[in-house]
Amino acid sequence: MAVDPEHASVTGRKKPQRPQPTHREVADELRTRIRTGVLRPGQRMPTQAQLAAEFGVERPAVRQALRILQSERLLTNVSKGAPATVAADPGRALTGPAAPPLPTTVGLGPRVAAAFGAERVEIDAVCLTSISLTLAIGEPLRQIHSGRLKPAKVDLRVLLPGRNIDLAFPVPVEGSDGVEGPVHERWLAQRNAQGQVLRHNLLALRATHGIDVRVTFRALPFTPPVKLYLLNGTEALFAYYTLARSKAQIDQEYLEMYDAQGIRSMLFTFEQGPGLRDTTFVKQSGLWFDALWETISSELVLTG
Repeated sequence: MAVDPEHASVTGRKKPQRPQPTHREVADELRTRIRTGVLRPGQRMPTQAQLAAEFGVERPAVRQALRILQSERLLTNVSKGAPATVAADPGRALTGPAAPPLPTTVGLGPRVAAAFGAERVEIDAVCLTSISLTLAIGEPLRQIHSGRLKPAKVDLRVLLPGRNIDLAFPVPVEGSDGVEGPVHERWLAQRNAQGQVLRHNLLALRATHGIDVRVTFRALPFTPPVKLYLLNGTEALFAYYTLARSKAQIDQEYLEMYDAQGIRSMLFTFEQGPGLRDTTFVKQSGLWFDALWETISSELVLTG
């Protein structure tokens, strides 16, 4: 039987074939070509069949790679039909390994949308109210309803502070609030409302698109000083909650408090890949989340 020369050694034995590139590796290479000018603004991309043949991967991997670049605003017109087009101004791309940290409202949505390109979507989150995550889920939901995405399964796990703890923030500037005070009650209402919207919007995909969806919340016995999002076990997005003095109207009265605007927190992105630091951070973040989930967290009911 003839041996492919490309996979034969000087001894006549077969060399082990190289592992098939992942969709992220395909996206990394195409991103590099766009940013170095090999693929120019406005240029039509090769067809998905051509890219699959070039990289030695199946077409679903190519489609996932293209969706990542579309979520980063490097490509437009990504579909199963005509080839995609390089964005007119790829220099303004929002995400990617070389991109700077971005406010959560800017950086989280594209990364969550890219994560929904996988067949099995797994998202874990630690946050104060889930407002940012609820907003970010909006984009992949639109793509699912338009037929551009259809994952087979979505599994979302969210850790939030429990209702009966003394929060570190938000708290009044003067005096003690406690679990019955107006500032705490305002936070609790936001936590419950955002969680209910998030759960409702995702669970609706069962009936509308036949997607296997599971959404689970658990309560933490402390106020998380940071927010963390883990996407498909391969990406971690991390931000600090930075406190500031603010004023809010509660029950016809203006109260000053120390609070954090989580939607404005700068989001740092870490991805599994050749870089040991990023890969280790993603792995350790997953271990940290699982430890909290399986030990000191408790059942959370999103009601008053």
